[in-house]
Amino acid sequence: MPTTTRSSRRVAVVGVSLSDCGRVDEATPYALHAQAARRALADSGLDRSLIDGLASAGLGTLAPVEVAEYLGLRPLWVDSTAVGGATWEVMAAHAADAIAAGRANAVLLVYGSTARADIRARRRTSNLSFGSRGPLQFEVPYGHTLIAKYAMAARRHMHEYGTTLEQLAEVAVRARANAALNPEAMFREPITVDDVLDGPMIADPFTKLHCCIRSDGGCAVLLVAEEYVKDCRKAPVWVLGTGEHVSHTTMSEWEDFTVSPAAVSGRLAFGRAGVRPADVEVAEIYDAFTYMTLVTLEDLGFCAKGEGGAFVQEKDRLPVNTDGGGLSACHPGMRGLFLLVEAVRQLRGEAPGLQVRRPDGSLPELAVASGTGGWFCSSGTVVLGRG
Repeated sequence: MPTTTRSSRRVAVVGVSLSDCGRVDEATPYALHAQAARRALADSGLDRSLIDGLASAGLGTLAPVEVAEYLGLRPLWVDSTAVGGATWEVMAAHAADAIAAGRANAVLLVYGSTARADIRARRRTSNLSFGSRGPLQFEVPYGHTLIAKYAMAARRHMHEYGTTLEQLAEVAVRARANAALNPEAMFREPITVDDVLDGPMIADPFTKLHCCIRSDGGCAVLLVAEEYVKDCRKAPVWVLGTGEHVSHTTMSEWEDFTVSPAAVSGRLAFGRAGVRPADVEVAEIYDAFTYMTLVTLEDLGFCAKGEGGAFVQEKDRLPVNTDGGGLSACHPGMRGLFLLVEAVRQLRGEAPGLQVRRPDGSLPELAVASGTGGWFCSSGTVVLGRG
């Protein structure tokens, strides 16, 4: 079906799904892509012939060309933007813009990875760095690994604002408590602050439980133009506003270790959505490490700079990473697409575990998904709503 020439259309998420996740030893990444895509399409109730856009990254030599071929799609619009964990929020922004401008009618965002199974089968090893070419050549000789960059940033926040190890550990404890309610989560056993603090040191100040898990899995999200919503199986979740930003690649060019690019992407997304952080009722935030959750909450405006430590300890604070996040539920690689899936499920009232509700029992109206890539190098933020 040819795309429309309309200059502005509302855009909705109408299909979301996970593939099999956690420990998946017998599937290929392509199979997980296909499984997630089929499930998301079934969730939407639309016919696959409507899909004329595809966004994918992280698989194959010519992503998303290889993924499109495997799925049997011949898209008229594609995106292979790869900016780490923020990839999917940035792709969602691009897809929404394309649909609103009439360049596509229905865009499928799809991801799949067997990161855990590949290591288990010795098809790959753990990554210590992203390479030693370009600007990174000046850091790699000193053993400055990915986790070391996050650890340095966390230590700076602790120095500047008095953030404590116990406050960072609370992020992992809360994530595990949410995962305990989620039958799809990989790790569900309760943990305590002491469990986090007493674990093996990975990169000071991060012990093992400060760090995301490694899993297999995939997911898919289908976005469509407003005129197709009437044919969908379920009520739409609307894309209200998006923002994206990149800040640095070398640590020497990062002006302030305590400020992430979400400070910019969040401001843009909330401004374009016409809402305030205080209006948001559930937040899905990229959490490869505990510090990411804390500083992103600050930068999105849910609390003031330097107050993230106290905020994450509040009992009645904003529900965050309701599925258990990358710290406990799943983390097969670029996890940003999982944030969008969980945000949509929350607004639909379909969360498999913790379902957020208002005091009167009604469902939340607004959610935000904010992905972070690299070592706070990039950020994408998407504001979603039911109305």
